[in-house]
Amino acid sequence: MADLRTHFAPGVLTGQDVSDVFALAKQRGFALPAVNCLGSNSMNAVMETAAALNSPVVLQFSHAGAAFLAGHGVHAGAADRSVLGSIAGASHVRALAKAYGARVMLHTDHAAQPLLGWVDGLLDAGEAHFEQTGTPLFSSHMLDLSELPLEQNLEICVTYLTRMAPLGMTLEIELGITGGEEDGVENSVVAPADLYSTPEEVAFAYEQLIQVSDRFTIAAAFGNVHGVYSPGNVVLTPMILRDAQHHIADKHSTADPRPVDFVFHGGSGSTSEDIAQAISFGVVKMNIDTDLQWAFWDGVRSYSVQAAPYLQAQIGNPEGPDRPNKSHYDPKVWLRRGEEAFIERLQQAFHELNNVDTLD
Repeated sequence: MADLRTHFAPGVLTGQDVSDVFALAKQRGFALPAVNCLGSNSMNAVMETAAALNSPVVLQFSHAGAAFLAGHGVHAGAADRSVLGSIAGASHVRALAKAYGARVMLHTDHAAQPLLGWVDGLLDAGEAHFEQTGTPLFSSHMLDLSELPLEQNLEICVTYLTRMAPLGMTLEIELGITGGEEDGVENSVVAPADLYSTPEEVAFAYEQLIQVSDRFTIAAAFGNVHGVYSPGNVVLTPMILRDAQHHIADKHSTADPRPVDFVFHGGSGSTSEDIAQAISFGVVKMNIDTDLQWAFWDGVRSYSVQAAPYLQAQIGNPEGPDRPNKSHYDPKVWLRRGEEAFIERLQQAFHELNNVDTLD
């Protein structure tokens, strides 16, 4: 395979750049961390980390996270709040990614069937942005219709990919079910078989989508669970991804022995061995949220313990009863401590994904 280009201009990556980064990831054996964000602190921390490590990243919004980003005081329905929050977040990243020197893919996460109106609203905005600038607002969107019958899941996905293809956008779909709870979607009690996709299911999805566009990724289930659990409670089987790649490559005689770009959901708490194995089988993106939520909180918590004598009142501390404490309780101080802890944990994820200094 010819060596792929590694130079991508800082900013939001869309269209062919997204495809090229994923191809580079498979060729060189790395994956992109996909980070759920719900405010400027997490968005800025993601861009700061990606720039410092000279590596690409996926910055994504969930439905609830986007609504939170918009704010509870916005006078709009839940769906409209999520659309507005997503657009606001995308605008923030587009305004700053180049200044950070970060290469970012903008993505939305887990749109189940009741949330398709959210994606519709963002595609309306994306088409308008494309008409004005020649690029879509977002790099990609994800549909999670895994609770529907497979044929119905893919029928809807094909409809959306058909709409997204002229914009050069990438569609992420889900097969099987990611266990646990995430963003209000409760899958803690599901049939064990639903946590594991079959090669035939992956092949069916590939065959339906490739007729429209090759810009798609598949979140196949191989025992993934959202959240972090004690060792032994989550049984990952990345070989499912290997078997699916072999099945499709043999059936369709593809030039690439790993024709599918896979996504690893429920990446928080995973071992480095599971991550490395999943990447070797074609995973190009791994979602990480729970570990980063904890890291941000732990950064703030640690600061509150360290600075406790200065955080009990506006005036008065160990240095004197009249000494002011503003410099300690200023949100810029303790929020930055949260950002720093978030960045440290995200850097760990980049290293575990073998995604450090991967772009010129």
